[in-house]
Amino acid sequence: MREFSEQEIVRREKVEEIRKVCNPYPERYEVTHSLKEASLLPDETKGVRVAGRIVFMRKMGKLSFIKLRDIESDLQLSIKIDLVGEEKYNFFKDNIDVGDFIGADGEMFTTHTGEKTLRVSDFEFLGKALKPLPEKFHGLTDPELCYRNRYVDLIMNEDTRKRFLIRINFIKELRRYLDDLGYYEIETPILNNKPSGAVARPFISHHNALDLDVYLRIAPETYMKRAVVAGFPKVYEVARCFRNEGMDATHLQDFTMIECYQAYYNYKDNMKLIQNMLQSIIKKIYGTLTIQIGDKEVDLSGEWPSVSFRELIIKYANIDINEYNTKEKLLQKIIDEKIELESETPIENLGFGNLVDYLYKKVARPHMIGPVYLTEHPISLSPLARANDDRPDITDRFQLVINGAEIVNGFSELVDPMEQEKRLLEQASLKAKGDEEAMDMDYDYIGAMEYGMPPISGWGMGIDRLIQLLTNSENIKDVVMFPLMRPLDK
Repeated sequence: MREFSEQEIVRREKVEEIRKVCNPYPERYEVTHSLKEASLLPDETKGVRVAGRIVFMRKMGKLSFIKLRDIESDLQLSIKIDLVGEEKYNFFKDNIDVGDFIGADGEMFTTHTGEKTLRVSDFEFLGKALKPLPEKFHGLTDPELCYRNRYVDLIMNEDTRKRFLIRINFIKELRRYLDDLGYYEIETPILNNKPSGAVARPFISHHNALDLDVYLRIAPETYMKRAVVAGFPKVYEVARCFRNEGMDATHLQDFTMIECYQAYYNYKDNMKLIQNMLQSIIKKIYGTLTIQIGDKEVDLSGEWPSVSFRELIIKYANIDINEYNTKEKLLQKIIDEKIELESETPIENLGFGNLVDYLYKKVARPHMIGPVYLTEHPISLSPLARANDDRPDITDRFQLVINGAEIVNGFSELVDPMEQEKRLLEQASLKAKGDEEAMDMDYDYIGAMEYGMPPISGWGMGIDRLIQLLTNSENIKDVVMFPLMRPLDK
């Protein structure tokens, strides 16, 4: 049997009292304005109908004040006995609690303290809250409780509401920016036969109807490029992706990203596009390109510089990856220098490209504060990227790094099917030797490439991580509305 607190028992009893007068859970209420819209109306505007959750009440003799809230705004209401009638006023005082929903009709005015208020001429009860909200001045402050009970966190904490409105508006402006440039938004499958599109460990599931194992997508990349083969010159998708890897303050296993591809572009074209796009959207949302990250101010204006893997690793570890240019040489140098890499896969099982990547993440990435493009990735780290024409051991690839966080990854795409087949065979060999982050062979994708591909450049951006950065949030879960949590009974 469930046990209820004393307050919950009282509220459940009130439901039965309300039922004697009206339905405690009615089907609808017609509003004329949102709470924010009503707060902007001039005084003496009549016929204003609003609805929301009560988050504050001050019940007095013949005049009471309440505050309604929705995701955007609060609005004060005054309820006076001589306007709503004695019977309805007493119903309000006896049965309505903080947390309940009501709808109200009335006229706007401004109190002597300067607060926009709706003078209520009539109201309707719209829903009983059986659980009390946290105390006003304490709210919900435990981070884990906020993640588990995000609905209460959003009700009680203004910072949380602002954070998610920024996320919503950012995605809206991102779509608008790309739509205005003529991109097509498409959808690609989440269940895949092959874990392709990125170097990552996949989630595996089973498809009962087809009786086969499937993978949750780690990236939509290969299907986006199939769309370019089909004749779409510009495509993007805001995609939910899944990677069965480590979890920390900047990584989640299920996350939202956008991937975007344009025929006839190269990676340098996309570096310009991303700089202009992000500067435009951030300026529109914030009104400035200077954002607060921790205790630092980061300026996102101007031209963003580029730096190579090799330059960074020489600078911060004094190791030249052109000299230590094989897995064996680099691994021994890392061991000799007593550098401890943070990899779930044993480092002796990693290929050269992944060794370089983990080395960079360990020694250099924490020092990268302002926006910078990281370039010249080893080819074995980028099995879907085009090799550089002058240096075939590196790819035409970039990553945008801000405050040590990798925000965007992009490159000139490999469109040669014979070279792609060769590289995926090499990846499959690495996987067979224990590199769990290497890619599988995907002959279906190779088959699509063999119908012919134009020059293409594409990029992917982690939306959760960027919003974490823009909102100066400590944990990526702070910007994911309903993050996966271990059940309490576990």
